[in-house]
Amino acid sequence: MELTFLGTGAGVPAKERNVSAIALDLAQERGTTWLFDCGEATQHQILHTAIKPRKIEKIFITHLHGDHIFGLPGLLGSRSFQDGTSLLTIYGPRGIKEYVEVSLRISATHLKYPIEIVEIEDGVIFEDRQFIVSAGKLEHGITSYGYRIVEKDLKGALEVDKLKKLGISPGPIYQKIKAGGEIVLEDGTKINGTDFVGPDKSGRKLAILGDTRFNQKAIELAGEVDLLVHEATFGKEDEAIAYDYFHSTTTGAAWVAKEAKVKALVLTHISSRYQGNDIDALLEEAQEVFSNVTIAHDFYKLQMNRK
Repeated sequence: MELTFLGTGAGVPAKERNVSAIALDLAQERGTTWLFDCGEATQHQILHTAIKPRKIEKIFITHLHGDHIFGLPGLLGSRSFQDGTSLLTIYGPRGIKEYVEVSLRISATHLKYPIEIVEIEDGVIFEDRQFIVSAGKLEHGITSYGYRIVEKDLKGALEVDKLKKLGISPGPIYQKIKAGGEIVLEDGTKINGTDFVGPDKSGRKLAILGDTRFNQKAIELAGEVDLLVHEATFGKEDEAIAYDYFHSTTTGAAWVAKEAKVKALVLTHISSRYQGNDIDALLEEAQEVFSNVTIAHDFYKLQMNRK
């Protein structure tokens, strides 16, 4: 699980920051990539990375403001030209289906792969044997969601050395042992499978929030995650402006992290009014509330390792 911040700016593209898009690389876990938001020129940003559009399996849209969706039609079209054939699922607020379908129809864009569009509400929106993804409505000028991504716990590794010491050679019996319960060997010896399996590994937890004011739902979505990605459009001196425009400040995001007891916080969606040394000042004011915080820049990468 590696995050690549493809765009970290707010509102409009700037020289140093493109608009919102984050890629979650799940190559080791499932051989795919998940994308969160797709602002203008996201596919151009992807060209500077190792991300392959044909490997993008899911796109999660937080809300329908242009700086979060204007890159979507182009990316969908290019995926066809780049040999994308697998199903692509798009999740987002009500209206995302119409936006995608109209954009593709008016531009006569033909996709060579199946596409599914899911208009979401609060609650679990996706679950399989590996992950659970939940959505929660935040507080913004239009409907805006945050996403909580939870990797399910991994079963402990089979302790092969212990089995070999008992003279149990590799084979189909190893799968039975790993499944647990009582196992009867060929010589009649009974063993308990759980005695030969290491402890389960806790799954990783991540929250990626859309644009929002400080609110309780953000704290709930971020509860005790390993990593929280939160917008910080404004510095704390512009708290009134942030509130009026339904956005967060650096300190507001830091308070969400603190209240939610997260392990680490990454700030993104930074207004272009902040340049150069301003970023250091933004970081310092967030750190006054929550110490383990970073401000992302375009192409910033962050690895989420299992403990």
